[in-house]
Amino acid sequence: MLFRSAVASAPWDGLTAIGVLWGLLGLAGIAYSVIVTRRLRTQTVYKPVCEDWLFRVLVPLAAYTALAVSAGIAHSRGHLDLFLVAGAALLLLFIGIHNAWDTVTYHVFVRRREQRDAEQAGNPKE
Repeated sequence: MLFRSAVASAPWDGLTAIGVLWGLLGLAGIAYSVIVTRRLRTQTVYKPVCEDWLFRVLVPLAAYTALAVSAGIAHSRGHLDLFLVAGAALLLLFIGIHNAWDTVTYHVFVRRREQRDAEQAGNPKE
């Protein structure tokens, strides 16, 4: 996100270079979403629920698609491309916050309880 902001703030002569960079970032994000989808399907640690698919695949894919689309309409639609880029950046920020919070709560509540149960099973205090 910081890179995207730096690119948008640079004094470009036109929209072509920035559109190409946004398009490349969007396509890279779409490719990464495909990789995440494959990994989510093949992992065996837990069974992904709807929220996992939503915040790790679908919503990021929508944000990266909006970023790629913004590159295509940079010359023809006025400021709509900037709204798409801003929306994609905001969406990715919210996704990052949500996923970080989800990971922390998983480790604090689930993993800690599993470790405590394993310790109690191995060392009975009778």
